[in-house]
Amino acid sequence: MFDQMKNLKQLAGMLGNPEQLRERMEQMQAEMARLTVEAEAGAGAVRVTVNGRFQLERIEFDQPMLTALVGEGEQADREMVEELILAAVNAGMEKAQAMVREEVGKMTGGMNLPGMEGLMGGQG
Repeated sequence: MFDQMKNLKQLAGMLGNPEQLRERMEQMQAEMARLTVEAEAGAGAVRVTVNGRFQLERIEFDQPMLTALVGEGEQADREMVEELILAAVNAGMEKAQAMVREEVGKMTGGMNLPGMEGLMGGQG
């Protein structure tokens, strides 16, 4: 409870000082860009890395796993790989959103302030 009160006081102080709030938001955005999560689909056949700004940083394929999953047909390969990529990216974005919510919660002392995730580069 005292930590929340302390964070509330800090936040109130920053709101009264727009320059300090802007600096803190820039620091948080930089930190979010550094933090990443990984997600996968197809039992690891496709793996993605997403940062806290909801940017896709990397897509990796495990070729033996992909071959085992998609078989040999050209059309089946393409469609299955597209579905796996989509599933992995969506899972990565969900993990990144959860990470940002957690980090914003730390910053605000657990207070749910609407729009804070959007300020971090997310979708709010």
